[in-house]
Amino acid sequence: MNILVIRFRQMGDAILATSLLNTLRHNFPEAQIHFVLNEQIAPLFEGHPSIDRIITFSEKVRHNLFLYLKKVWQTVHQTHYDVIIDMRSTNNTQLFALFSPRTPFRIGLKRWYTRLAFNHFITPNNDRSIVEHDVRFAEPLNAIKPIQYIQRFTLHVSDEEKEVIGNYLQQQGIDISKPIMLINPTAKLASKIWNEERMVWVLRKFIDQYPHCQFIFNYAPGQEADNARRIYEKLGKPRQVFIDVQARSSRELAAMSGYISFFFGNEGGARHIMHAGGCPSLVICAPESKKVVWIPKTGIPAEGIAPSDFASSEELATMSREEQYALIKQEPVWQMLKKFVSLLDLRKR
Repeated sequence: MNILVIRFRQMGDAILATSLLNTLRHNFPEAQIHFVLNEQIAPLFEGHPSIDRIITFSEKVRHNLFLYLKKVWQTVHQTHYDVIIDMRSTNNTQLFALFSPRTPFRIGLKRWYTRLAFNHFITPNNDRSIVEHDVRFAEPLNAIKPIQYIQRFTLHVSDEEKEVIGNYLQQQGIDISKPIMLINPTAKLASKIWNEERMVWVLRKFIDQYPHCQFIFNYAPGQEADNARRIYEKLGKPRQVFIDVQARSSRELAAMSGYISFFFGNEGGARHIMHAGGCPSLVICAPESKKVVWIPKTGIPAEGIAPSDFASSEELATMSREEQYALIKQEPVWQMLKKFVSLLDLRKR
């Protein structure tokens, strides 16, 4: 059986989608599973045991209608797919199913404009975990056999990659036998950055409370780097913070997850990488990021703190986005962080 799964968009969405891929692999171990991704995030998924082939679309192709149509047509006609799962089900992505009308299982979201493309529909649900939502795309395959759902999203890195990143950390002066904290003090999107002064206050408490721990700031070049270094300076450049230690790619960050004891900071793709690698996490969620959706329960300790923890949905509806974000004060974050960390075994993971 040949299965095609389409999952464009951001890195975090694609990482979470591996729960569906793991479900498909578990139930159909002999199947060929092909995964459609944006080109720039594809390297993170190389070698994944639930993916046989990664099909990438560059930005140039995605934004050129002729090139896009051509590649979609070639994709579904070079391989006969028994199952096409369109996790996005947009006007553009449903073309995979429209161009392959003989595929027995064409599965997508139930929307008014998808009736011609799909013959099996999943009803969107924004009030459940994204992992629960993602694995539901396998529900129609119960017609073939009873499906066992794997609500676990994963990544794969080789032992060699882990060894290389471990050697790098040691070369930078980090003792890998002691706890290492990965901090997301900023974010790629300005809309996902919690108040900087409050972040500094919490991090100062964190560093002072756990002087035996080592801290790595996660940030990308450019504005994120500027923000991270400014926070580092506001903290007084503490010796426990290794500001220049960086994963040069998302794949290196995945390899680093094996050495990280705990992740804290703004919610985003880096947290998903850490979670996929088995690392506990506590994150601060932007107003539009629902904890129940984006922090799924998979057996790995993971918690979030959000405006909804401090006001009812009725109260939030009367507030601006800025007012909602401002509800997250520094003291409650610190108390939750301290409680969360106290429950972890901070010896070498």
